Amino acid sequence: MIVVLFGSYVMIGLALYFFQEKLLFLPTTLEQSYEFNFDYNLDELFLKPEEGVTINALHFKVENPKGIILYFHGNSGDLSRWGKVAEYFVKKQYDVLVMDYRTYGKSIGTLGEKGFYKDAQYCYDYLLQHYSDTQITLYGRSLGTGIASFIAAENEPKQLILETPYYSILDVAKDRFPMFPLEKLLKYQFPTFKYLLKTNCSITIIHGTDDDVVPYSSSKKLSELKLENLNFITVENGTHNNLIEFDKYHNTINKLL
Repeated sequence: MIVVLFGSYVMIGLALYFFQEKLLFLPTTLEQSYEFNFDYNLDELFLKPEEGVTINALHFKVENPKGIILYFHGNSGDLSRWGKVAEYFVKKQYDVLVMDYRTYGKSIGTLGEKGFYKDAQYCYDYLLQHYSDTQITLYGRSLGTGIASFIAAENEPKQLILETPYYSILDVAKDRFPMFPLEKLLKYQFPTFKYLLKTNCSITIIHGTDDDVVPYSSSKKLSELKLENLNFITVENGTHNNLIEFDKYHNTINKLL
C-alpha cells in the first residue's frame, strides 16, 4: 500500500511538472485567414516583439475616445471570444487594445513567463506611439491580471483594474495541490503581489466570493498588502466568469471609467 501510494504521488508530481502548461493555458487557434466580425471599428495588428514571435491584436477605435484600455485576457479561448468581451468597454467610449498570447488564436511563439511580459510591454510601447501614459488603463482578467500588474509596475499608466486576480500562480496551485513541493515544480510564478508593491497608479480589484477557479482568498491576500492606492471590491455570490451579471461590477467599472 505504501509503495502504491508513493508511486502515485511521484507520478502525479511528475505530471504536474511536465504538463503544467496544459493545465495553465487553454488556447484555441485560428486560421491566419480568419476574419473577425465585431460591432465596432478596429485595426487588426500583427506585432513582432522578437524573432519568431508574432502577436495578433485587435485595436478597437471610437470617435473622441475617453482613453485607451489595454486588456489582458484569461487563460482560455482566443480573440474571436475576447474581442466580444472587449466591446463592453468600447461601448463606454474607450479605445481598446486586446492581444492574444503566444500560441493563442493567430499568435505565434514559444510559451514562457518572460515572453508574456515582453509581448505585453511591446503592446504598451505600441500604444505610447498614439496615446500618453495618462490615457492608458490596464485591465487584467484571471491569468491576465499577473501580466497587467507587471506592466503597471514597469510603467506609469493611469490606473490598473484587476478582475478575479491571484496572489500568485503558486498560491493558487497550493490551494489545489497542497501536498506537493510546488516551489520546485512550477515553471510559472506570475507573482502579482510583488508587482503591486511596485505600482504607483491606482489599483482596483474586483472578485466574487464564490469563485471556484481563482479562490477569493488568494485575491483577498492582495488587499492585505495594505497599499494606499488599492481598492478591493467584493461581489457577493460572484463566480469566476459571471461578475458582469452583477450591478456592483457595472457600478464599479462606470465609476472608474
